[in-house]
Amino acid sequence: TDELESFLLVVTVPPVFLTDTRRGLNRYEALKLRIWDEVRDRQYQNPLGALIRLAPSGEAQEMVASEIGSYQQAAMANGDVSHQRAMEALRSGVPNRDVVKVLGSHQPEIEGKFRRLLQEMEAQAPQGMPTKGLVLEGGFGSGKSHLLRDLQYRALEHNFGCSRIVISKETPFYNVATLFRSAINNALVPGKQGDALTEVARELNFQSPHYAELYDWVHRQEHGCDSRFAATLYLYERMINDPELSHRMIRFWAGDPLSNGQLKKYLQGCAPETPYEFKKLTAQQLAWHRFQFSSRLMQAAGYKGWILLIDEAEIIGRYSFKQRTKSYGEVARWMGVLEEAVCPGISAIVALTDDFQSAVLEEKQDAQKIDQLCQDGEVGDEVAMAHAARSGIRLIEEESEPLVRPYDSMVDTLYEQLRGLHGSAYSWDPPPVSAVEKLSSTRMREYVRGWITEWDLRRLYPEARLEIEITDVRQNYEEDQELESSIADETEVGPTSEAEEAMMAVALQNQASV
Repeated sequence: TDELESFLLVVTVPPVFLTDTRRGLNRYEALKLRIWDEVRDRQYQNPLGALIRLAPSGEAQEMVASEIGSYQQAAMANGDVSHQRAMEALRSGVPNRDVVKVLGSHQPEIEGKFRRLLQEMEAQAPQGMPTKGLVLEGGFGSGKSHLLRDLQYRALEHNFGCSRIVISKETPFYNVATLFRSAINNALVPGKQGDALTEVARELNFQSPHYAELYDWVHRQEHGCDSRFAATLYLYERMINDPELSHRMIRFWAGDPLSNGQLKKYLQGCAPETPYEFKKLTAQQLAWHRFQFSSRLMQAAGYKGWILLIDEAEIIGRYSFKQRTKSYGEVARWMGVLEEAVCPGISAIVALTDDFQSAVLEEKQDAQKIDQLCQDGEVGDEVAMAHAARSGIRLIEEESEPLVRPYDSMVDTLYEQLRGLHGSAYSWDPPPVSAVEKLSSTRMREYVRGWITEWDLRRLYPEARLEIEITDVRQNYEEDQELESSIADETEVGPTSEAEEAMMAVALQNQASV
């Protein structure tokens, strides 16, 4: 949508959509927090807002009839399209390229630490050393998503691949397989517009020393990378003139299934000197190998590394205790502090709410319970998972970087920026507005939505008497069983029967036809 001059999507739902706790907006909190109209006028609906509450038939007919002429005239104002896109993004709380370009992030300290992280990664990744990531914390509406979008563009400018991952029911933090799918599907590489992994593979120079390092690394058994990646890289290089086979290899790297039988058939047509042996792996193990291989592939193609920007991670607090424990271990993994699970070419930024420690680690006593598991002295997967989780919790407790809260000069600067932006977007001179009071508790989102809502309504209804109100929206940390992953954590990847391979071949053929 950033590339479109104009775009409108309208979804109509009954009023119960806003109140049904089982099937309504409350079931998907990430969506609710984006579109909820917590800043609104008591009487007038903002037709440019993300959520519009239509009155029952006849109730507002007279008001609509009297205002429709002036609304149509105002709505047709011809302003700067990129500034209009920025306004739409700010209204919905989903920052885009235009917003970041015009406003920046107003978080200079975190920006500085991120620049140093990129510099360290550039130096350390070629030496096989991991780069420690960052944990960010800020309240709802403090600008975490905006900051992550800004960091994404900074990473791309410095020749890093970058993926923004939103933790949700479909992408649970503790499931490496779904995390990889989200990371690779949302990956961006500098200067490219197509599928990221396809673009990266096209950039490979088989004669370069970087590619030679990748080929050597993936074929050395002591590195622990699954031999399927060595075999598929071998085939990709040897059969580069076969576009169908090349595509199959890239799609396997990106997460699509490829049976051992199919892979062996490909190898028969281009037999290697030493045959490859394929071992059984769980889906989670294979996904971790995909992360490692993809990051090395990016470096071989000339990029400096792969940055993961993990947003909405506070949803961890709604998992069961077991899944929360796994997720804390994943925080430690992506921060690069687990010796047994490091990936030199990847570094992550994890964003949490600022009340996560008090509401989850303390009130749910997660830190205490996990410490107790570590002290039991038993040996096994659960204890190992608890030790990893404790490392993740310590990072959250001791090393989180808080976002700077709005202060007077920041608010004043942002106000003037947005006033100019709104004027440029709709070719008018926005009047001064003061519906949002300057308080230490006022969130950045409330300032931005309050100002934009009042300017929208004053432009559309110049003679109206406005009464802007703000309602409090809070994060929910109650455990939710429906957030449990529907994908088996321990699915094995291994030999398949002839019937299964035939079914897979038909499915792939149908997919290719589509």
